[in-house]
Amino acid sequence: MFYHFLVPLTDTIPLFNVFRYLTFRAGGAVMTALIIAFIIGPASIRWLKVHQGKGQPIRTDGPQRHIIEKAGTPTMGGLLILLSMVVSTLLWADLSNMYVWIVLLVTLSFGLLGFADDYLKVSKRSSAGVGGKFKLAFQFMVAGSAVFFLMQLQMPPLMGAVTVPFFKEVLVQLGWVFILFGAVVIVGASNAVNLTDGLDGLAIVPVMIAASTFLLISYLVGNVVFADYLQVHYVAGTGELTILLGALVGAGLGFLSSNAPRAMVFMGDTGSLSLGGVLGATAVAVKHELVLVIVGGLFVMEAVSVIVQKGWFRYTRKRYGTGQRIFLMAPIHHHFEKKGWYESQVVMRFYILYVLFAVLALSTIKIR
Repeated sequence: MFYHFLVPLTDTIPLFNVFRYLTFRAGGAVMTALIIAFIIGPASIRWLKVHQGKGQPIRTDGPQRHIIEKAGTPTMGGLLILLSMVVSTLLWADLSNMYVWIVLLVTLSFGLLGFADDYLKVSKRSSAGVGGKFKLAFQFMVAGSAVFFLMQLQMPPLMGAVTVPFFKEVLVQLGWVFILFGAVVIVGASNAVNLTDGLDGLAIVPVMIAASTFLLISYLVGNVVFADYLQVHYVAGTGELTILLGALVGAGLGFLSSNAPRAMVFMGDTGSLSLGGVLGATAVAVKHELVLVIVGGLFVMEAVSVIVQKGWFRYTRKRYGTGQRIFLMAPIHHHFEKKGWYESQVVMRFYILYVLFAVLALSTIKIR
């Protein structure tokens, strides 16, 4: 909105040309989202505390110290992130760009699902929430629809194709099967971030690092000159996602001030499901789905630890009559807590690991 109001002025006031630059508007989106989060953050947390009473129900099968230390902390802090990010995006992005709208709709749809999940947990004082089958069905419906519309914005040979990191010439053509593939990427990213969100600050910083990585990637693949020079596939129009991702980084920074240990608010499924959806949808839009697996290495590790733990437990219970576990507790960050690591140690060491994943992901961009 702000962008469309100022652009006509560039024809008469040369100074206003800066509002056409993606880099300037991305910076504006970061700062706007950050300021909004700082302004509404304290009041939002107080409101959540008043209306949630005892706060987010703590899992009884989790680390016992969580029951004492995290009791009473309100959830649904993802609303703070979403509001800051969406308002900033609407102000700075070119709203005629369909990539922005598709990713935003995935974000808000997953956020709505997460809100319903959080609301049920708080109102029923249970850690159950929305049923798993319904949650997955809803996510796949939204994600599949988003991938279908994203495919309509792309031309052959990229339409329905999967790119391979390091090899510009290699395109794996999936045709309409790409809808299923893309949906798996988006839903997988959403739930992987959700599983990672178990310690103060553990999810939001990796999300910001991943968003920053894809901010750069979307800027490069959306620019025909840079895409040609760096030998990455040019995807027209995706550069505008730089604004949305910048808004996410700013909103994440504002939220981190309240979520850093010791957290005053949890993002809840409202935040984790929607933020994972942003990353997944962006990866599909810019044709870097496999790079998301690299930059989201920590999220993948957390999700795999849960899958392996449950799979091995069910197998051994069926085979030997007694279920066995590979990890002391899953997701894997709880395993390290059980081994005696302090929460801050787990969080900081995972941050270091995540930076390495981000560097590895950026190294897939082939320079002449």
